[in-house]
Amino acid sequence: MATHFMSQSHLPIDARTYPGIQGTVLAFDFGEKRIGVAMGETMLKLAHPLQTIEAEKNDEKFAAIEKLLAEWRPSLLVVGLPMYLDGQPHTLTLLAKKFAQRLEGRFRLPVTMIDERLSSAEASQRLSETGIHGRAQKGLIDACAAQTILQSYFDQQTTSQNAAT
Repeated sequence: MATHFMSQSHLPIDARTYPGIQGTVLAFDFGEKRIGVAMGETMLKLAHPLQTIEAEKNDEKFAAIEKLLAEWRPSLLVVGLPMYLDGQPHTLTLLAKKFAQRLEGRFRLPVTMIDERLSSAEASQRLSETGIHGRAQKGLIDACAAQTILQSYFDQQTTSQNAAT
């Protein structure tokens, strides 16, 4: 894994891909106030919402992430890349890239980013379909958005593998 990790360190954080990595993957829906977290396994390619990290200070957020990494021991981290619907970056785009770079630098794990446009809207719709509406979604929506991000990553990997065969 270290060779995968080091061989892409020259690329921008949002251009790195790690198609050969196997094992547990943690995904993050980055927000300034809350960070949604999901997990999944590369073998099953199914994402599950895990939790929402809600903390004021970055140190508290990274301490919570460190606990999750110790518990789940992921091989890869996936961070959602927020953009406007037309693909243009906005303020959160830069912050999410910075967050991804901090994850990589602090925890020495490979990090990849994936387009997350509409992930929160999709998560909200899924929660509504299960009978969770309005304010009741607040504590759940970020973890569900992270689940959507991770499932998109897995689906993209499957599509790439099928195209290669």
